[in-house]
Amino acid sequence: MKTDFKFSNLLGTVYCRGNLLFSPDGTHLFSPVGNRVTVFNLVDNKSYTLPFSHRKNVARLGLTPQGNLLLSIDEDGQAILTSVPRRVVLYHFSFRAPVTALSFSPSGRHFVAALGRKIEVWHVPSTPDTNAEGELEFAPFVRHHTHTQHFDDVRYLEWSADSRFFLSASKDLTARIWSLDAEEGFTPTVLSGHRQGVVGAWFSKDQETIYTVSKDGAVFDWQFVSRPQRDDEMQEDEDEDLRWRIVNRHYFMQNNATLRCAAFHAESNLLVAGFSNGLFGLYEMPYFNMIHTLSISQNEIDFVTINKSGEWLAFGASKLGQLLVWEWQSESYILKQQGHFDAMNSLEYTPDGQRIVTTADDGKIKVWDVDSGFCIVTFTEHTSGVTACEFAKKGSVLFTSSLDGSVRAWDLIRYRNFRTFTAPERLSFSCLAVDPSGEVVAAGSVDSFDIHIWSVQTGQLLDRLSGHEGPVSSLAFAPNGGLLVSGSWDQTARIWSIFDRTQTSEPLQLNSDILDIAFRPDSLQIAISTIDGQLTFWAVSEAEQVAGLDGRRDVSGGRKINDRRSAANVGGTKNFSTIRYSTDGSCLLAGGNSKYICLYSVTTMVLLKKFTVSVNLSLSGTQEFLNSKLITEAGPAGLLDEQGEASDREDRIDRTLPGAKRGDPSARKRLADVRVTGVAFSPDGTSFCAASTEGLLIYSLDSTVQFDPFDLNMEITPASTLAVLQQEKDYLKALVMAFRLNEAGLITRVFQAIPYTEIGLVVEHFPTVYVARLLRYVAAQTEQSPHVEFCLLWIKALVDKHGAWLSANRGKVDVELRIVARAVSKMKDEIRRLADENVYMVDYLLGQGGKGAAQEEVLALEWTPTEQLEGKALAAGNGNGLGLDDVMRDSEAMESEEEWIGLE
Repeated sequence: MKTDFKFSNLLGTVYCRGNLLFSPDGTHLFSPVGNRVTVFNLVDNKSYTLPFSHRKNVARLGLTPQGNLLLSIDEDGQAILTSVPRRVVLYHFSFRAPVTALSFSPSGRHFVAALGRKIEVWHVPSTPDTNAEGELEFAPFVRHHTHTQHFDDVRYLEWSADSRFFLSASKDLTARIWSLDAEEGFTPTVLSGHRQGVVGAWFSKDQETIYTVSKDGAVFDWQFVSRPQRDDEMQEDEDEDLRWRIVNRHYFMQNNATLRCAAFHAESNLLVAGFSNGLFGLYEMPYFNMIHTLSISQNEIDFVTINKSGEWLAFGASKLGQLLVWEWQSESYILKQQGHFDAMNSLEYTPDGQRIVTTADDGKIKVWDVDSGFCIVTFTEHTSGVTACEFAKKGSVLFTSSLDGSVRAWDLIRYRNFRTFTAPERLSFSCLAVDPSGEVVAAGSVDSFDIHIWSVQTGQLLDRLSGHEGPVSSLAFAPNGGLLVSGSWDQTARIWSIFDRTQTSEPLQLNSDILDIAFRPDSLQIAISTIDGQLTFWAVSEAEQVAGLDGRRDVSGGRKINDRRSAANVGGTKNFSTIRYSTDGSCLLAGGNSKYICLYSVTTMVLLKKFTVSVNLSLSGTQEFLNSKLITEAGPAGLLDEQGEASDREDRIDRTLPGAKRGDPSARKRLADVRVTGVAFSPDGTSFCAASTEGLLIYSLDSTVQFDPFDLNMEITPASTLAVLQQEKDYLKALVMAFRLNEAGLITRVFQAIPYTEIGLVVEHFPTVYVARLLRYVAAQTEQSPHVEFCLLWIKALVDKHGAWLSANRGKVDVELRIVARAVSKMKDEIRRLADENVYMVDYLLGQGGKGAAQEEVLALEWTPTEQLEGKALAAGNGNGLGLDDVMRDSEAMESEEEWIGLE
């Protein structure tokens, strides 16, 4: 089994904190997710996570107008410059202070960053398309100049359309106008008049008007006009009295709600504002006409932005982890995603490996599409935390257990809850197991020491298995459906034969409490994880331990912020809370309350690889050594309550529940502990996923680089392709060469020249690199070409020979498979229509054929056997050159054979 798994995507979390960015063409949305950046393709409905990660949560994102360079900055001011098309990190840089605002100029040559109340203007690194030499600069970040006139943190920066000026909005109740370079007759200007901190400031399209928005919902319209003078004042110098003045004042009327964020689209004069009560409003400037208002969240909206065309609005709400893209003209959602509000407890792959189901403490069950990265359905019927989930081996039926005392069965085709199982008394179920046939479901509880078993068909409680002396922590059915294994906190595991008359149980004694149990796919071995960090392997048939290993040293790592001991001496994290076998049973994947996921070899009991879940210093438990200067007399500095010292009144209010120490992992406002609550291998064994504090991490094998044998020393031209086709008769090589040249006429000529008897052989050895293209081409030929059966033979051969690859890469060839299905259905409809149109002609021809057969029967009755034979001979002789004498000799031989048979 291959073990070179690498991080490929992050699911389960769509937005955490910071600003959102649209790509220049408006089709991609960049969202900060913890210490990573996720890109959502809004047209193709897919998402991917950039491969780099910061050491702390991302606070600000900036994108060049060309869309080729992304600048991401974390909470400490550490910046990473990334090439977006190639997804490669180009440069690391430190601003040495937290960055509160960031903006690139429309020209793409400068960007401005706010470091608290200080503003710095920097040169943008030149790229090969802008630099005359075609190379990147050696020192990418060069500071242009600095401004320090603000008295409080700058919260927003905006450039003018000509990139000569920029605006800064600050919490000191003012906005200021700056010039990039020294301008004749221009001095930096202060726009004061707001009563609360300024949230945003923008230029109009003609740059004659400036709009500023403050936190109390006031919108000021500024223009460069002269001050109106009274009659008694003398007009001395009109030029000296020209200045930016407020010409209009507008106010958002949202009762007690405060304005949290705003964005302005200069081309269409659209102003959108997000409020603390979850509402947003869309207004047309300069007349402040309200176009639309909508409630999109139960909590405050943290950030809003508009794409370049002004059609889509993107909103981010960090409290619930929501990300929405709204098309205001059609009043419809382009994207509506939300992660789990609380910590995830378990996960499971669907039997086809295309989706992942996650359960969490918030009582929700979410189904995530692996290829697109989006949540496609959310179930909310459970009223408390969902603790476990498992699929039946056949079909698409999901079973979940919850602390609300119910076990539910879900139909993932119709997306509904079709069965609910409960116990006679109120219990909180903590573990679950399903018979592979899907007929029986078992659940264990921490309140009762019994195992409850229900019938899926009737929903009735069949039995209660007694024998454990402690809470049941884990259940697992054998893949062949014969046995049930349960693990408990009484330091024993029991093997139950629930389908036998006796229902006997075989106890397995261990040295510590059991955390998790996993069955090997061949049903011959089980792995048990205990609280002392040991992994033991047992043979099911003999009920004997066959192997064991100590995983305490492998899983331990990372000191929590309040730990008094080093990571090697802390005992609370030295165990595996979740274990799973690989698809082939050769490896075991284990994770726990640690930043490591360990992969072991079952045969040699050797640690093959350790995967680091996160290096995010915003989480507790990712550092090996703590900084002693952060330890104060009152405890660790990271745990001190600084909320009461916030400058804004609403930020000083503590809305958290008393006694909640774990915090909210989705919002990431507190130092949540890094942990792995569930792991699972995909059915095809090419990837595995892990439910962690950061989200749903996907690790997969690197399958992007595929070997093309014709990349070596092959002179590929149309002439050489035809020579290979006609002279060498090497149809496989000729077809691959035609696809390499990608000329439609040549591909068609080679395709039609391949004999139908060679199709299976050609497809069997066809390189996987070109399978998708060949499938698309054959589907197009099926719709256009008159050679119907020929194309169907190609489709059948492709599905037969490359069916495993097509199913494993269903997401990549989904478009091609849909084209094939459309072509086949279209052909079927045409044949049906042709048959329907000619049904009477077929009946007539069949009727005529019946008359001819009746006449032959009449003639046969009138002829003697010799005359019949002569007539057949004449008919045969006309076509085969046989005479009557030949036929008579055959008849005599037949008569002699009949006589001989009669004698016998």
